[in-house]
Amino acid sequence: MTMTQKPAIERLPVNAAFAQPAGPAAIDRAAESLRAHNFGVEVVPDGAAARELLLSLIPEGAEVGQGASVTLDSIGVTEIVEKSGRYDAVRPRTRAMDRATQMREIRKLGAAPDVQINSVQAVTEDGRIVVASFSGSQLAPIAHGAGNVILVVGAQKVVPDLDAAIRRLEEYSYPIEDVRLQEAMGRHSAIGKMLVVNSEPVPGRITVILVREPVGI
Repeated sequence: MTMTQKPAIERLPVNAAFAQPAGPAAIDRAAESLRAHNFGVEVVPDGAAARELLLSLIPEGAEVGQGASVTLDSIGVTEIVEKSGRYDAVRPRTRAMDRATQMREIRKLGAAPDVQINSVQAVTEDGRIVVASFSGSQLAPIAHGAGNVILVVGAQKVVPDLDAAIRRLEEYSYPIEDVRLQEAMGRHSAIGKMLVVNSEPVPGRITVILVREPVGI
């Protein structure tokens, strides 16, 4: 390999069955179960409706944290949050900070924003949420740190149960993310840490926006 050549991309098998969207009845079952577990739930027809609803739930000027999310990127949320000037977006601030000298500040900003926006790898029909992270940085605000959490979930992420959710993560989401990270940063991804949210003790702190069409991966 010469100095100008990039390493070959390594590709793991992808289980394409997990790209198939859940049907209306499965989405409705998931919504009902999530509400029973103290999650706020909204069901919308498409990505554009999800974007407008999410933005309507964030107060102007609020401090907004965000995990890396193809879903939020693809529906246009990331650009609006980070570039519109309507919000105090955390990620542009932390990107500009020195990781060698300001890691404590970066960690604290990321862990407890006013609002955390994210997607997840799977939602089960019995009302559980599965989200994974390479480092765990986006798990802390979802689990407890953020004042409010808004999650956008495409129809293809709704699965019957926890076993299927973990299989979706390992057999579908992870292989795709691994390729994406190799292409973008020249390194592999990893399922470093995983969070399963079974319920939310503070009613409505977490809002799940279920989309009746596939968005994200």
